[in-house]
Amino acid sequence: MARDFAAAELAPAAGDAEASGRFPRDAFRELGRLGVLGMPYAEELGGGGQSYEVYLQVLEELAGAWASVAVGVSVHIMSCYPLATFGTEEQRGRWLGEMLGGELLGGYGLSEAHAGSDAGALRARARRNGDMFTVSGSKAWVTHGGEADFYTLFARTSEDRSRGISCFLVPADAAGLSAQRPEAKMGLTGSTTATLDYDGVSLAEDRLIGEAGQGLAIALQALDSGRLGIAAVAVGLAQAALDHALAYAGERETFGRPIIEHQGLGFMLADMAVGVESARATMLEAARRRDRGLPFSRQASIAKLVATDAAMKVTTDAVQVLGGYGYTKDFPVERFMREAKVMQIFEGTNQIQRMVIARDLARLRQR
Repeated sequence: MARDFAAAELAPAAGDAEASGRFPRDAFRELGRLGVLGMPYAEELGGGGQSYEVYLQVLEELAGAWASVAVGVSVHIMSCYPLATFGTEEQRGRWLGEMLGGELLGGYGLSEAHAGSDAGALRARARRNGDMFTVSGSKAWVTHGGEADFYTLFARTSEDRSRGISCFLVPADAAGLSAQRPEAKMGLTGSTTATLDYDGVSLAEDRLIGEAGQGLAIALQALDSGRLGIAAVAVGLAQAALDHALAYAGERETFGRPIIEHQGLGFMLADMAVGVESARATMLEAARRRDRGLPFSRQASIAKLVATDAAMKVTTDAVQVLGGYGYTKDFPVERFMREAKVMQIFEGTNQIQRMVIARDLARLRQR
């Protein structure tokens, strides 16, 4: 289903939408109707009851056709995670059904201009006033900023670095909440990224998700799963680049034979295939650990690191295979290369992933 939808609906629209920076809201609505926006959540919560392994393979199919849409699905599903996992039964009953059913599109508000990788340094503050919270501050790099229907917000409720952050569910139409002009990016231009300003936004106490001070733990747990989503998007993007390069290499002839038969290009394509399949295997192994209820934080970081580095290499090589044509916008591989770059940066830079992996290895050594 995902492959058919991607081929029929996403791929034909992607090039023009990315060129004009058009936000694909209709695509998200249709994916909601198909059940994709709640896939990995339990059916009793309103989700699709699918394994993470299956969900990630769907993301891969979407990404091969239109990466902005696949990234948006991953961000939306991550934005639902705190409510689905830490919300009360009453909170889930009020809001989660529409979120997982696709009627509402979400955004994730963790990063700030001075606090990207260092989430414990965030400054946006939620001050308690009786049974209300008043939120002031800004959130940077918000995917779907200004387009989403709700935002999962992380704001400081005390000065404690690790236990002073809380999680809130914020409706997009809350008074005092506004979006700045979207960032002008080199890729993923169909995916709106903007800074959100919270100017005295009032939230009722029932908008607090989990316990006060639990927000950083919630955010990091959600990011583990979100990193698997980005790994899947990167794999789909790399596979699409490889497919285009293979098609061109089979048709383009030099010295009387297709260029794929020349060792220099053949070996490059072989290395591209190795990168794609290694990344896919790493991603799926991490997903299977998650599905079995095993620890998967280190494996998620490894998958994100391996898959996004592979996507950058494979898309760059795809441009090289196409030669001068690869550098033009007549072929999509130049767009794939621009889109791959940010995947090494968001949801934890690949340098941060190495820190996460190293710290986990150090903990293993101490046991």
